[in-house]
Formats: sequence, C-alpha cells, structure tokens
Amino acid sequence: MDDLLNISRRTFMIVGAVTAATVALPPFISAKASAANLTRPIQAMVGLTVNGQPRAMDVDTRTTLLDVLRENLKLTGTKKGCDHGQCGACTVIVDGRRVNSCLTLAVMHEGSKIITIEGLGTPDKLHAMQAAFVKHDGYQCGYCTPGQICSAVAMLDEIRQGIPSHASASLTAAPQLIASEFQERMSGNICRCGAYSNIIEAISEVAEVNV
Repeated sequence: MDDLLNISRRTFMIVGAVTAATVALPPFISAKASAANLTRPIQAMVGLTVNGQPRAMDVDTRTTLLDVLRENLKLTGTKKGCDHGQCGACTVIVDGRRVNSCLTLAVMHEGSKIITIEGLGTPDKLHAMQAAFVKHDGYQCGYCTPGQICSAVAMLDEIRQGIPSHASASLTAAPQLIASEFQERMSGNICRCGAYSNIIEAISEVAEVNV
C-alpha cells in the first residue's frame, strides 16, 4: 500500500497513457485497416421525383442533393455558389419547402418531390415568377437567379400558409404579402449584383396577381 502511495508522478502518467491507449484501440485491428474502413465509399439507391419525373440512382451516401442534381441528373440550372449554405444560389423546392441543396444529402430525401428552376417553367411557357423577374430586371449576371426564383415561389406559399417570420407583426395573425415580409424571408438569397429592389418588385407583382 505504501508503494502505491509513493508512486512518482512520471510513472503515474506513463501507466495512465498506456491504459488509455489499450482501451481506445480495438484488438487485432491495425490503424491502417481502420483508416481504410472510414474512407471506403458506401453506395445507396435513392429514389426521387424531380420536376415530375421519377428518378432512381445509385449514389455515394456522402453526395449532396446539389451534386446529384448537377452531376447525376445534369440539371445545371441549380447553381453551386458558396457550397456552405450562405448564398442561396442552390435553393430548390423539396416537398413544397425551399432547401439549400448544398447542405443536405441526397439519401435523406428518399421519395421526396423536388422542383428545380427547370421544373418551374420553360422558355416557351415561363412561370409567373420567372416572367416577373424578366419584366422587372430582377437579375444582372443571373448566377443567383435560379435560387432567387425558387426561393421566391416557395416563400409566397409560406406566407399563404400563415407561417410567420421575424418581420411578422404577430405570431398568431396571418402574415401579410408586403415588401418587409419579402425582404426578411428572402434574406438568405444573396445577389452580388445588388438587384434586390427589382427582385422585390417582381415578387410583389406575382403576390398581387395571386392574392
């Protein structure tokens, strides 16, 4: 007992480190084998309905929804901007709600209905929001425009469903289709060209027509 009490600090630290290492490392598994298991890709079949069409793909489980849309389905209208969920250029509509597709994995949306800018309208038959953006010059370089339009379409539905925002006067009363609501709700979509006032004008026109 006296020997245990007289153990040096150095010996105590060495014994503790060895014990911790023994517990942490599984027996019979080398560090190299463990690293290989961690980096090995895992494939999964995912079924999505994209712009009204059923699509089934075998994808790496680490693949974002954005990359599946752009790389697997070649729907390049959805843009990769910051790739960190900060600019909104990759916004698509998933089951009626707008989503930053760079922040979510494709396998998380098995069975979901997804609408991209290509699914909203065509050059011959524009969606009302697309037409309003053209009319009011709601874009300049156009890079953020697909995300802006998808976000705007879903955002108006949010207001009509009574979902409040930080700009709403009341959490219980129905939010209004007004510029301050649009500005707050669209704040996640960045336009480096600064076409914000024109974007709000476009959204306001569509909101008035569909009241």
